[in-house]
Amino acid sequence: MVLMGCLAFGFVQGQPLQPAPPVTKSELVRKWEIPEANQGVGVDKDFFYAVDNRRIGKYDKKTGQRVALFEDAKNGAMLHLDSAVVIDGKLYAAHSNYPQLPMTSSIEIFDTATMQHVGTHSFGIEWGSLTWLDRHNGFWWAGFANYNKVFGPSQQPYGNKYWTTVVKLNDQFQKLEAWTLPEPVLERFEEMSNSGGSWGPDGKLYLSGHDPAEVYVMELPKIGSVLQWVGTVTVDIKGQGIAWDRSDPGVLYGIIRGSKSQPHQVTVSRLNIK
Repeated sequence: MVLMGCLAFGFVQGQPLQPAPPVTKSELVRKWEIPEANQGVGVDKDFFYAVDNRRIGKYDKKTGQRVALFEDAKNGAMLHLDSAVVIDGKLYAAHSNYPQLPMTSSIEIFDTATMQHVGTHSFGIEWGSLTWLDRHNGFWWAGFANYNKVFGPSQQPYGNKYWTTVVKLNDQFQKLEAWTLPEPVLERFEEMSNSGGSWGPDGKLYLSGHDPAEVYVMELPKIGSVLQWVGTVTVDIKGQGIAWDRSDPGVLYGIIRGSKSQPHQVTVSRLNIK
């Protein structure tokens, strides 16, 4: 009787099945070939900031020319910068020790005027590998990834993607609430996880995976601890960190990670936001 009830209501892995939400398309506005665009991108009114593991390049939005560069030493403390958000003249970058174990994470803070490192906040061993940070409605929001992929000599997956968590934080980066992601979205990440996140001008949270050329439109649930998947937008990206341009509503920055034969790129897309 219990099994029949679960089947009737469509439960999988303890979560109710949901019909796939609508898919919409975005319009590609511009692409830039940017050598640091390996992990993610941040953006403010006049510049965008391409993020690599140990480097952040500052670029003029109109010309695509680099105007400043932060680069840590190869043997420096920075291991894996991921995505970035710019708030009031400061760039806040997600940082982790990916793919080392145990997972540790921190927020690294830069002055956008000088591109000098000016602050840090360590989470230590907490919820996973920090991949993105954003500011919305007076709070900080952060994505902590876990993975099903096995790296290097390890015999175990790097966490478990079902433990991927979105955390709401106060001004001191202390946890207030947290949510997981719906299983159908996690399945699109394959063995990887949530790599980017940015709150849109419509008040919805947009998440990206490690590789797919799409972003997932999420809302906070009215009941429970699983974010609600309400839409998908195809975007000219290859997963990784994303950032809304809050000086130009509807414009989303992303990256296409390159290869030996193709350069890294920053992409600028316009989404039809209602």
